[in-house]
Amino acid sequence: MQSDMLLAVAETLPRTPSDGGVVVGYGALEELSRFAADPRWTLHVPGHPDEVRQTILDAGHRGERAYVHVTAEANAEPRAAAEGFARVRDGRAGVVLAVGATLDPVLRATADLDLAVLYARTLRPFDEIGLRTAVLAADHADVVLAEPGPTGTTACHVAATLVHVPHRLLTLDGRNCFEEEGLERAVREFLR
Repeated sequence: MQSDMLLAVAETLPRTPSDGGVVVGYGALEELSRFAADPRWTLHVPGHPDEVRQTILDAGHRGERAYVHVTAEANAEPRAAAEGFARVRDGRAGVVLAVGATLDPVLRATADLDLAVLYARTLRPFDEIGLRTAVLAADHADVVLAEPGPTGTTACHVAATLVHVPHRLLTLDGRNCFEEEGLERAVREFLR
């Protein structure tokens, strides 16, 4: 069975202008880490085939140096493009930053918890203002980072953003973000 996410890449890349500088990695975790560490690149992690198409086209048209990380998993519905992190759900007990296709499992696993959920389909540039605003609005500065890449890919950006805010951070990588029961257990154990 072919992934809808991969088909979205195949359908879109031929239409991308050749000067776009768009690189696509399908489940390539080492490349994700490498591009995430290079500030000269924009890093996108779309969570739905429609988002993949739009991200590639937009990056190509803007002429940006962009790395687009695609996984086999996908959210059920696309999210509208937003500058920075999109607030998907309000909550007061802490903040979850769900990256790409981790959004649906995060929403289901935390449905009965009073957590703000932010959705990131672009990680670089990192939305410091969006994260800091959400954390400062919560009763506890507890942050759960759920991303499809290796642990620590984005943790340093969260820590740098909250350097003046005493906080706690739980990082969950691709192995832990798509299994809802384990995700829910990890988040519940982490919360105060």
